[in-house]
Amino acid sequence: MDDGICHIKPEFLIPRIVEKLVEKVNIVPPVENEGTANGDGKVNDSNEPPEKKGRFEGNAEEPQGKKKKNRGQNKSRTVPFKEEDALRLCKSLLDGNLGEDTSKKCTNDKCRFSHDLDKFLQLKPKDIDGTCYIYSTKGYCNFGVTCRFAGAHLDANQRNIYPEDFKPDTSMLVSTWLNTDLQHILRKRKYNFNKSTKIVNKFERLQQEEKSEKAKSNQPETEEEKDNSAQKTEENKPVGAVTDEDMIKLRSAERKRIVFRDKLYLSPLTTVGNLPFRRICKEYGVDITCGEMACAIPIINGAIQEWALTKRHSSEDLFGVQLCGHNPKLVTYAAQIIAEKADVDFIDLNTGCPIDLIFNQGGGSALLRRQNVLKVMVQSCARVLADYGKEFTVKTRIGIYNNKLIAHEMVPKFEDWGASLITIHGRTKEQRYTKRADWEYLQQSASQAQSVPVFGNGDIFCYEDYANIREKCPNIAGVMVGRGALIKPWVFQEIKEQKALDPSSGERFEMLKRYVNYGLEHWGSDTKGVETTRRFLLEWQSFLYRYVPYGLLERPPQRINDRPEAYRGRNDLETLMASPNCNDWVKLSEMLLGPVPEGFNFVPKHKANAY
Repeated sequence: MDDGICHIKPEFLIPRIVEKLVEKVNIVPPVENEGTANGDGKVNDSNEPPEKKGRFEGNAEEPQGKKKKNRGQNKSRTVPFKEEDALRLCKSLLDGNLGEDTSKKCTNDKCRFSHDLDKFLQLKPKDIDGTCYIYSTKGYCNFGVTCRFAGAHLDANQRNIYPEDFKPDTSMLVSTWLNTDLQHILRKRKYNFNKSTKIVNKFERLQQEEKSEKAKSNQPETEEEKDNSAQKTEENKPVGAVTDEDMIKLRSAERKRIVFRDKLYLSPLTTVGNLPFRRICKEYGVDITCGEMACAIPIINGAIQEWALTKRHSSEDLFGVQLCGHNPKLVTYAAQIIAEKADVDFIDLNTGCPIDLIFNQGGGSALLRRQNVLKVMVQSCARVLADYGKEFTVKTRIGIYNNKLIAHEMVPKFEDWGASLITIHGRTKEQRYTKRADWEYLQQSASQAQSVPVFGNGDIFCYEDYANIREKCPNIAGVMVGRGALIKPWVFQEIKEQKALDPSSGERFEMLKRYVNYGLEHWGSDTKGVETTRRFLLEWQSFLYRYVPYGLLERPPQRINDRPEAYRGRNDLETLMASPNCNDWVKLSEMLLGPVPEGFNFVPKHKANAY
């Protein structure tokens, strides 16, 4: 059996054309201004097969003979679509032409948005076919005339339609916690973090005392110091009744209220683990959801884009926020304000992020080599959250370097420091997402915990993967699923029903339609919201295309690290969904969100090719 290859049934295979292409390049001499083979054996634009081209990937022609220096795949990325503020309508006109009603007119002299309703309606892109999801859900659409589905809720005079019993409601379908007052307080540095400051200072002082005592223990004690120490001990002996508080240390296990064991946990996924995606996973049976990684400093500075990551949908019955940072005091501040202002059940600390930007700042997986800082961080956050009845969890990797695995040493430390749950990704920082996850080592690491549950993460892609791990790793209390859920979110349903599923292309398209509706609800149904929804749909499609339908597999089940052979689906839609070409992903989005606007440019953030 070929390792690393996902075999497809012969009747669905696409014959390879590589040999013919190479033969053609060798026989036909290069013509000026036409594509030629370069020194790496690659063929430039005009001779490349269409599936390798992507007009939405921003591939500019390079000077012949010069090799582009690899400086990181995301450094030249731009926003796929940016709408100018001058072309966006002021909120005072969202309900349409109100005639003589001056109560809703804009009073901001410096307003940067358009106040010309007629001009806006002339320039507005054509409405998208279909009904407005927000209107059908709430009974009215708060985006009014700017909605791209406005035909469903505008009257003959281009005014927004409201129900007869309508009462003004400024609330959103999805809750948000950062109001203007809180943002002003945070930006002015006037928020009260005294509780966190006191706790962090306490644990830092205790750490310094431990270091001092350790240094003294390495030096021989004189007779005079022994006598003074004995006298001091005698004087400090407690008098009266002995209380439990003096004798027994309160363990984190005794504070726990959430039962994590045996639950299915959706990994916090940057960019693609947004709220609409989490709603899809909830529909397929996931138990625990966690927001995308939020950085501590933007949180305590009141950054809107970072606070958006703390939004929670009502369907998320067990929800947490993941924090990332390099300074114990700042991370504790962020944990305190989220516990006070947001509706979360737990806060997770990221000690496994492999991204160089985070690592070089001392956060993410770099905390594993800054254990004095990490200790104070975990102790302080766990202590602060305990006052609010919240849990503090930790997600980490098996180590930084491939030749030095340290997770088995960290598990008892995390437990002693106060973590309520420890999740371990079965790869090192150096491995990123390549190679197989080391579940044998995860089992060894989990055995070091006394009472705190330890979850494993890595390569869970089907029910068989889950069943094998639970059988071979009895110390693992549960599993976290990341890329597997991005490629096939129904993996949670497979695990709970204990069988493989083979959804048709039509069923998968309906799933995309639900995602789009949730995206319009979350980001808005105006042009900006539609294009934001499209962008995140395309980011998700950069993972979805890797799924091979179960009925096409020659040797099921599919493994997450196996690269499939070139194949066609059972119908045109299934073939389109399996295309690795970015242009085809855009075609899928146009079937749901209408044509892309002029100047649209998309480059996938995640290449999703870690086979």
